[in-house]
Amino acid sequence: MVFVSRVNLVNNGSSPFLSRTLGLVYRLYERSLSRGLRAQPMPQHIGIILDGNRRHGMVRGLTEPREIYRAGADKLEDVLEWCVELGIPAVTLWVLSTDNLRRSRHEVSGILAAIEAKLRDLLRSPMVRRHRIRVRAVGRLSSLPASLFETIRETEQATEHFSGLNVTIAVAYGGREEIIDAMRALLQDLSRGGKTLAQSIDAVSPEAIGRYIYRADLPDLDLIIRTSGEVRHSGFLLWQSMRSEFYCSDVFWPAFRRIDFLRAIREFQRRRRRYGA
Repeated sequence: MVFVSRVNLVNNGSSPFLSRTLGLVYRLYERSLSRGLRAQPMPQHIGIILDGNRRHGMVRGLTEPREIYRAGADKLEDVLEWCVELGIPAVTLWVLSTDNLRRSRHEVSGILAAIEAKLRDLLRSPMVRRHRIRVRAVGRLSSLPASLFETIRETEQATEHFSGLNVTIAVAYGGREEIIDAMRALLQDLSRGGKTLAQSIDAVSPEAIGRYIYRADLPDLDLIIRTSGEVRHSGFLLWQSMRSEFYCSDVFWPAFRRIDFLRAIREFQRRRRRYGA
């Protein structure tokens, strides 16, 4: 990889021959890396924080939010292919936080339009049908525009019987909000069951709350990947990430490559996981 870096620095991609050589080196490295990963346990649930869309847009000269976030949305199907290839059963992608909803109306509308367009792409995607990929969304979905909400429901219904890769799109999602919603749902059920306040307090436990999080059927996160070089958790799946390994990639989300994904998996496999303090 020292050779690759030097070629890139000296040539800066100007020579077709060196560009092809660099591409070949990367493909060989990817193939070797992929083979090595298959001999080790894979994460069963990966979470990805999709960061760096705006900075990538600035580098590419993009100014319209819909164009900026469409570039990021187009990366989704690549990631699904990589997960299917490695036999990873579940992936959750954080595409829009509750904090993001406070951005300018113009930017938020661009983000929402990109999400809706990508979900419609997935509805028509032969890859989704071929691999029987199940797509669901989590978050405060009732706060979304009606057209996006309906597209989410349509996508969920179209894939609900698929038993392949489980894909969860976290949209209008916040980790604190999820725990609040879980607690409210638990207490409402206890109240409907005639429990007193004292009995309800006694009934609160990690197991009880865990049954009310947004996707209680999925395993906890093994690995969280955050792109763009930021080292922040930002409240992503707070309940499910207590024992997660964290990996930060310097690459902006729309430029995230298969080799970056494989490196994250390799780092996960190298770590000695400690289930405690």
